[in-house]
Amino acid sequence: MTRAEQIALVERYFAAVDGEDEAALLATLTEDCAFTVETHGVRLQRHAQIAAMFRRLWAEHAAVRHHRFTHVPEPGGGRIASRFSVENTERDGALTRKSNCNFFEIAGERFSAVAVYMAGPNTLKGET
Repeated sequence: MTRAEQIALVERYFAAVDGEDEAALLATLTEDCAFTVETHGVRLQRHAQIAAMFRRLWAEHAAVRHHRFTHVPEPGGGRIASRFSVENTERDGALTRKSNCNFFEIAGERFSAVAVYMAGPNTLKGET
């Protein structure tokens, strides 16, 4: 993938997260994708576990917004890093703001691994 294609894939991923579009989100991930929240000890594997985590995120918040991106693509290595701001609108209307970094590994035209480094409360929880 080119630099522009890598950035477009990241932005499609976050548009799907913010739009609560599970099908579009899963379309950016390989079936056996590994998803980790490195700062909070969350480790998920495959679409079913990852989708369940995002359904919990969406159910627990009125809205989620990712913005102010800085992308560092590495087309030769099949990787891209993204730094960004997050705003979670709680059910009572309160805002939780965070600064995160994600490190993505690409296989073909999808992410095979997503590693999240999250400043602030963990909103991406594993199975309970």
